[in-house]
Amino acid sequence: MQRIPSLYYAASDLGGRGVFTAAEVPERALLEICPVIVMPREHLKHLDQTGLYDYYFLWGEQENACAIALGYGSLYNHSYTPNAVYLPDFDEQALHFMTLRSLKAGEEITVNYNGHPTDEDEVWFMARRLES
Repeated sequence: MQRIPSLYYAASDLGGRGVFTAAEVPERALLEICPVIVMPREHLKHLDQTGLYDYYFLWGEQENACAIALGYGSLYNHSYTPNAVYLPDFDEQALHFMTLRSLKAGEEITVNYNGHPTDEDEVWFMARRLES
């Protein structure tokens, strides 16, 4: 696992825990490379019944698998105006987290859970909140 030294996790106003930087980080900087544990898509029915429901990534070119990110990979919070992006490396079984713009010290790092920074489709946990 590779990570810049200034990253840390802490309680987040966005919910639960989040990933932050203690130092300024430039635009297009690599924040972290997180290895993932890849599982077949059939495991989703089991994961959906556990606390891992909110933490797995759909995986593969055809999304025919799922993955759990190690490192801080599963702690980055969602935003429709993210300051970072995650890029899957299917061959190396890893997620690369990179900045979309420069970050200030103390800033929380966010990604769009839909995979693309400008994708405004509703994410699963927001749909659950509306159902409650």
